[in-house]
Formats: sequence, structure tokens, C-alpha cells
Amino acid sequence: MNHSAHHAGDGHDNTAQQTREGHGGHHEGGVTWVSAAKATLHCLTGCAIGEILGMAIGTALLWGNAATMILAIALAFVFGYSLTLFAIRKAGLGFKIALKVALAADTVSIIVMELVDNGIIALVPGAMDAHLGEALFWTSLLGGFVIAFLLTTPVNKWMIGRGKGHAVVHTYH
Repeated sequence: MNHSAHHAGDGHDNTAQQTREGHGGHHEGGVTWVSAAKATLHCLTGCAIGEILGMAIGTALLWGNAATMILAIALAFVFGYSLTLFAIRKAGLGFKIALKVALAADTVSIIVMELVDNGIIALVPGAMDAHLGEALFWTSLLGGFVIAFLLTTPVNKWMIGRGKGHAVVHTYH
């Protein structure tokens, strides 16, 4: 069956351009690494804001490692969802629907990103005990983001190719 015929009448503008860019097609072959990387970068931005803020607050307040990590992860989810939520709300969706779309779009991506990033920080000797002014604090945190980006991008590509994750958001752009 022809891709455009398959989606005809589904209420979405599924042009050939969207499919090539990974913004509407549900076939993995139509999803580019560029579109997956953009989706991952969008997610990483929110996660990084929350993660850095949480790590900085916990470290500055001399909290223990567990409390600091919990705060950082919680804020990563808050900021990760918020960036998507604000963009979708700008498109005119009501709060409840926009929240559902943001949760559908970002949950798996944020979970993978947080597992990888926090796993890296936990595994780097001394990183959890490093202070804000130490290079180890920043190199382990930023290095964790780079590795999380590299491992989350294929996950997002796979999900977008199946009409999941960030593919859900593109319906509202």
C-alpha cells in the first residue's frame, strides 16, 4: 500500500517531505538520524537544565548523594516535560491534552537519558562527591550528557519510526 494512501483521511498532513524528515511517517526507514538527533537534543535540553539545577542545588546544600540524585532526576523530568508542554500549548492545545502528548512524547526518552547520565555519574570514581567548583563535577555531568545523547538517539529514531515518542508532538506543529 502506498504511504500517502495509507494515511489519507487520517486527519494529519503526511507529506512526502514529512516522511523523509521523520515527522509523520510510521516506517522506520523514513526516519532520518537528523530528526532523531533533533528530538533527542530537545529532550536533552530539558533534562540538562533540570539535572544541572538539581545537582547544583543538592551539592551546594551539602545534601547526600541519594537526595541530590533524586532532586536532579525529578527536575530533569519537570524541565524535560515542560519544554514540550510549552511548545504544544503554543499550538493551541488545552492543558490536559498537551500534558498527555508531552508524557507520550518524552517519557521513554527521559527515562533512558536519566538512566545513562546518572549511571555514568555514579560509576565515575569521586563524581558523586565532587563539588561545584571541581572539574570532576562538570566533566562527569557533561560527559554523562554526551553519552546519554549518543545512546538515546537510536531509541528516539526507533520510536519515531513507529509513530511513538516525538512523532506524537509533530502532529501539533
